[in-house]
Amino acid sequence: MAKNSSGTKLIANNKKAYFDYFIEDTYEAGIVLHGTEVKSLRMGHCSIKEAFIRPDNGEMYIYQMHISPYEKGNIFNKDPLRPRKLLLHKYEINKILGQAAQKGYTIVPLKVYLKSSLVKVEIGLARGKKLYDKRADIAKKDQRREAEKEFKGNYSAMRLV
Repeated sequence: MAKNSSGTKLIANNKKAYFDYFIEDTYEAGIVLHGTEVKSLRMGHCSIKEAFIRPDNGEMYIYQMHISPYEKGNIFNKDPLRPRKLLLHKYEINKILGQAAQKGYTIVPLKVYLKSSLVKVEIGLARGKKLYDKRADIAKKDQRREAEKEFKGNYSAMRLV
């Protein structure tokens, strides 16, 4: 869990979403949680790898977000995979749903973090990548990695001289 200078503490990150989708637009949403879930999140026990967001009756819900049960909890622990309501303004929900329906976007969770004392979820409007797009991303990463390796090799050789 990384802590930024802006007072945010990263709990979970969805790296797979950046590999599988082009992220067009991002939104910050609150999330409805119960007490033991918040304690578990503060300890960093959260996974959003298989999570997805779906609208229901004009509200947005996140499904398959796994929050491990709090170890010191008791009967107040909730189901780890239960659907959780996202807190967004009505105009944000309408905007997201309009774009998702019109342009064929998908709504995916990108990261979960603590902002001051509140748990926030960053959601994104995403457009799916094709296989050749993924191959291009892999090639770019390999090129960057090779360049860094060469730079590091040159730098260490320069220090020895």
